[in-house]
Amino acid sequence: MKSISLDITKATQFLKPGTIEAYEEKVKAVQEALENGTCPGNDFLGWLHLPSSITPAFLDEVQACANTLREKCEVVVVAGIGGSYLGARAVIEALGNSFAWLVNDKKNPAILFAGNNIGEDYLAELTDYLKDKKFGVINISKSGTTTETALTFRLLKKQCEAQRGKEEAKDVIVAITDAKKGAARTCADKEGYKSFVIPDNVGGRFSVLTPVGLLPIACAGFDIKALVQGAADMEKATGKDVALQENIAAQYAVVRHALYREMDKKIEIIVNFQPKLHFIGEWWKQLYGESEGKDHLGIFPAACDFTTDLHSMGQWIQEGERSIFETVISVEQPNKKMLFPKDEENLDGLNFLAGKRVDEVNKMAELGTRLAHVDGGVPNIRISLPELNEYYIGQLLYFFEIACGISGNLLGVNPFNQPGVEAYKKNMFALLNKPGYEAESKAIQERLANEK
Repeated sequence: MKSISLDITKATQFLKPGTIEAYEEKVKAVQEALENGTCPGNDFLGWLHLPSSITPAFLDEVQACANTLREKCEVVVVAGIGGSYLGARAVIEALGNSFAWLVNDKKNPAILFAGNNIGEDYLAELTDYLKDKKFGVINISKSGTTTETALTFRLLKKQCEAQRGKEEAKDVIVAITDAKKGAARTCADKEGYKSFVIPDNVGGRFSVLTPVGLLPIACAGFDIKALVQGAADMEKATGKDVALQENIAAQYAVVRHALYREMDKKIEIIVNFQPKLHFIGEWWKQLYGESEGKDHLGIFPAACDFTTDLHSMGQWIQEGERSIFETVISVEQPNKKMLFPKDEENLDGLNFLAGKRVDEVNKMAELGTRLAHVDGGVPNIRISLPELNEYYIGQLLYFFEIACGISGNLLGVNPFNQPGVEAYKKNMFALLNKPGYEAESKAIQERLANEK
């Protein structure tokens, strides 16, 4: 099999000669710290060798559960937020039919996502859509009390039981949660749901290769064994004994770190020229934003879909503040083939494209954009996938994960915690007068009164 590849030449040209090589010893030390568990956040390193540790028997168990849902459901709703849904959605959207939710697909259930917001209209429209559907639920929450997901699951659980009966609902509701504790575990044990465990040492944003991601992906009809194999091969190709000049994940980590530290590039824009990769960008944003944004440090992760966003963000990227660099995810070979037709009248002046593949036009748009942005002072990194399939997506997921671990440690932060995300929750619970937050409720009400 081929492998994904990395081109950093249009980024390193902005750096002094020898910059990347100068990081070799630091990278080696970071990789050894990750391997030996001596880095900050070492209690959340379960993802590091996860791909190579997944057994065929475990994948068979996940697949068997997915097969049950596929047989009994027209729709499967994945209830989860952040890392509990973005990885699965990224893979499903990348590999699936862009119009799958409109297609009456008898082989594969529709996969919908909820529990990632508190939009009343969204939830009302979702529950209305499900009224005449045979649907199941995958509830993903380590604690079972994350507000967005818990609220959604309560609504869906009651609706599923009302429509299918409690006994039948039991067979189509699956819990992915903590092994022993938490509200979701208590509910799953009490109701008799099939359940899978979120490992204690794997954080949410690194959990796509646990049942958190694997079960929804399998429900959508994709090959989770190939996905895991791709990740396992990338794990091997980016291990601690692989030299920097051969390790594409370490190179990516070093280049972005050097651009941040030495060129004051504060924003990284992940770019795709393939709309199916939109949610890969959303998953990447969480992975890097939540991992590196600490101690008033870290590159701000942004995402654009090209060529679409060239007609909105293109001007700013080309000529705005020079605090940015780009990482382009490119797909060498699309899965479909479409030739541009000739038109006798040629009113649009596009006959010069007649007979060319649409992808050739797209590739020239990609190359032209990269050249223009580099000329405009924007360093450019390119990650290339031979094609969109489970194996290469698995490679890409692990590539970004290990690069994130290296990059965060080079930055000097703990890339595996997220203390900042608790601040809004504390305020929200205080404003909602949640039991146990009486002191916070009083303090925030006094603050709001003083601000009037």
